Amino acid sequence: MKNKILLLLAFAFAIKVGAQTTIIEPNSNDSRVITTGIPFVLIAPDARAAAMGDMGVATSADAFSQQWNSSKYVFSETKSGIGVSYTPYLSKLVNDIFLGNITYFNRIDERSAFAASLKYFSLGDIEFVPDEFATPLIQRPNELTIDASYALRLSDQYAMSVAMRYLRSDLRLDGVDGDATPASTFGVDISGYYQSEEEAYADFNGRWRAGFAVQNIGPKFKYDEGGQENFQPTNLRLGAGFDFIFDDYNKISVTAEVAKLLVPTPPILGTEFEDLNGNGTYEPGEDNLVAENIIYKGQSQDVSFLSGIFQSFGDAPGGFSEELKEFTWALGAEYVYEDSFAFRAGYFNEAEEKGARKFLALGAGFKANVVNIDLSYLFSASKVQSPLENTLRFSLTFNIGEGEYQEY
Repeated sequence: MKNKILLLLAFAFAIKVGAQTTIIEPNSNDSRVITTGIPFVLIAPDARAAAMGDMGVATSADAFSQQWNSSKYVFSETKSGIGVSYTPYLSKLVNDIFLGNITYFNRIDERSAFAASLKYFSLGDIEFVPDEFATPLIQRPNELTIDASYALRLSDQYAMSVAMRYLRSDLRLDGVDGDATPASTFGVDISGYYQSEEEAYADFNGRWRAGFAVQNIGPKFKYDEGGQENFQPTNLRLGAGFDFIFDDYNKISVTAEVAKLLVPTPPILGTEFEDLNGNGTYEPGEDNLVAENIIYKGQSQDVSFLSGIFQSFGDAPGGFSEELKEFTWALGAEYVYEDSFAFRAGYFNEAEEKGARKFLALGAGFKANVVNIDLSYLFSASKVQSPLENTLRFSLTFNIGEGEYQEY
């Protein structure tokens, strides 16, 4: 009889507690897209890389290797060079937003090289009118990076490089923001590149290529004094490729690349409440609100940039399947005739939930004496319109001391 009374009391207590169960209800509009500060550094600045699907970590060396994998410079057959590129942005809407880049590299000797570059992103002219009687103020917000790298050949086929980068973002407007001081920070790149000797196969010769780069490793920064801290677009790139060398005139290179932002995934937030009516859904006025915007699933993004790098490999709320969706991939091919003409094509893919960037790119390159001219054009394959859709990009390369080194 005593046991029955205790069981009855326990059952009644369970009903009472169940009626006031604390529940966390997930928000339905949480974005799964990873965002960072200064995102323009992820835009391909040169036409060759853009034509092959925004890739460059494992392609052969060129003047713009600084933007992808600076360790490739020690495999350049040219002593030094200057690369200049121009990319219109949102060209369907405006004509004064663009990304410009200038790069200089110098191969010091057989084992080492250095390079420096400036990348400038202009947001065009913005007219600010404080009131109807004031003279309009024309301002041009912009962002830029300045970097320098040193590459060292560790063996005949392998090299590594370190690059230092200064990043500056001047987006605040005088007369609008109380403190219009530009935001700035610094970052580091670490990269490696492998290129095999030319090998003979049945009907052609071939050469393997592979590379990796971890870019923009550096502290978080704020756009304004009281704003939130932003992660840099720390990015991991892995790539591999193969050159089909048919004869002295014809070569086809095929390359694949994957990339992942090493930035924490936004968690799924939710509302914590006492479910007094027992329906499992928060009802204002009927249930007791405990807290809003707490983490329902995932991990906090309030961590240091180093912790964020390691956390980014396992913090997706959807588990391993969502982590895989955070990798973008690209396939590219390049046909070169007599080192004087090139035709290129590439495809880039990003998961729908992570930004939905999908596009096909085509391009060509021409060589006249010591000058290379490269062009590319992008066709969007996504439901989300690309700001670079139907945009013609071009690059110029000035080769100095061409043929001074023999690598191929």
